Amino acid sequence: MKILILLLTLASLPLAGAAPRNILFILVDDLGCRDLGVEGSTFHETPNIDALANSGMRFENGYAACRVCSPSRASIMTGKATPRHGITDWIGAASGTKWNRNDKVLPAEYTHGLPHEDTTIAEALRNAGYKTFFAGKWHLGHEGSWPEDHGFDINKGGWEPGSPRGGYFAPWVNPRLENGPGGESLTLRIAEETARFIEENKERPFFAFLSFYAVHGPIQTTEELCNKYRKKAEAMGLSTQATRFKVDRNLPVRQVQDNPVYAGMMETLDDAVGIVLDKLKATGLDQNTVVVFTSDNGGVSSGDAYSTSLLPFRGGKGRQWEGGIREPYFIRVPGMTRPGSTTKTPAIGMDFYPTLLELAGLPPMPKQHMDGTSLVPVLKGGTLSDRDLFWHYPHYGNQGGEPSSIIRSKEWKLIHYHEDGRDELYNLTADIGEQTNVAAKHPEKVAVLRKRLDAWLAETGARIPLPDPRYNAERKKKQMQQMRDKRMPALERQAETYLDPGWKPNADWWNSAAGD
Repeated sequence: MKILILLLTLASLPLAGAAPRNILFILVDDLGCRDLGVEGSTFHETPNIDALANSGMRFENGYAACRVCSPSRASIMTGKATPRHGITDWIGAASGTKWNRNDKVLPAEYTHGLPHEDTTIAEALRNAGYKTFFAGKWHLGHEGSWPEDHGFDINKGGWEPGSPRGGYFAPWVNPRLENGPGGESLTLRIAEETARFIEENKERPFFAFLSFYAVHGPIQTTEELCNKYRKKAEAMGLSTQATRFKVDRNLPVRQVQDNPVYAGMMETLDDAVGIVLDKLKATGLDQNTVVVFTSDNGGVSSGDAYSTSLLPFRGGKGRQWEGGIREPYFIRVPGMTRPGSTTKTPAIGMDFYPTLLELAGLPPMPKQHMDGTSLVPVLKGGTLSDRDLFWHYPHYGNQGGEPSSIIRSKEWKLIHYHEDGRDELYNLTADIGEQTNVAAKHPEKVAVLRKRLDAWLAETGARIPLPDPRYNAERKKKQMQQMRDKRMPALERQAETYLDPGWKPNADWWNSAAGD
């Protein structure tokens, strides 16, 4: 047995005398689990990302650490669950009494910057001799807590906002990324910056973290791409639908992928990923570079831009169901992962830290990545022992999410709501859409899972929201009625307008043609 363990350990390390593995980590903002062709989309076109997924291992049960961005990003960087590092909502969201939308509880307070006492994955790799690079969205604190303050040698575009100031076409507003020519695509630009970094550092081990602002709102694309997908929607018979939304719990939720602006953004994202992957291949580094691809939370099916649908998964960004936390989750390790392989092993954002350490041939840091598990055994075709996964979001989301905590244990998923203490129980094998709450049929299972969830919340020091004495039930009823009477029809009209051949967002399509 000791010999077998030694052999498995050696198999996870670079060959003796070989260069350490490079690492390219691609993180997309607000990318939904059904937004890619490889994940089932027939409207969006993503050939480069699909090819990446099929060249390595695709995790069918891959999860973000949270249903919104900053907490998930912090968990990737630290290997810790959100209650431990304290960033439980997107940085800038109102909490406590500052939240005043007539809801039952006060959202819990949270940490507003990545803790400096943590050793980030970038710091761990830099300490081991890696050149570290960050491009794109950071959203993990104000100045003094930017990428360069947490282990990245180079920072191209990472600072405090969660969306691109000035939009996706130059001129934009970003103190860490100079403007290019008018109309330059921000998405393509940060990909080109990443490709340039790879070219300039091909003789040494590197860790490149490409963190797209896309496909977060504002949704913007070019006139050419919008027209392409408008015509595609028409050809697919999508442009004549009577309804595209339905109310789920407290907000409308998009039920179909037919938004030509968002589809255009998806194609540009895919082109950007292609730029970086092509550079790896051109330099020959694709043979020695680990590539990770994932998203920070679910797609925006409700709230914000209402831009996509994640069916059959319920909900989306900000929400407690699978659409809010289940993500594209791909890992390619040359010489280890079998092309086209898939696994049903559940994996979560905290797992990247110990996985990358092991793939880099470095010792684990269990006191740091205490909530992550190395996925290397799975990448080599093996399995992991069964484990429970947990989430905690003591906040209300802009997309209709409710303060709740979650445990997934094998096929069972329990959601505990902090507004009133109720529980929902779903069997994900039988009911992937989480349409049937079976808590009343399985009280013993609810009790077991609640006990585990409560123990985890206590062990991690999770903050729990408190009742809001300002809550007015009668006013809430009126708010919900107004949402049905006014918001729903407005969304339907907007969605239909996008598909009108004469539609344009402004005089110059976000200045997207200015550089032509």
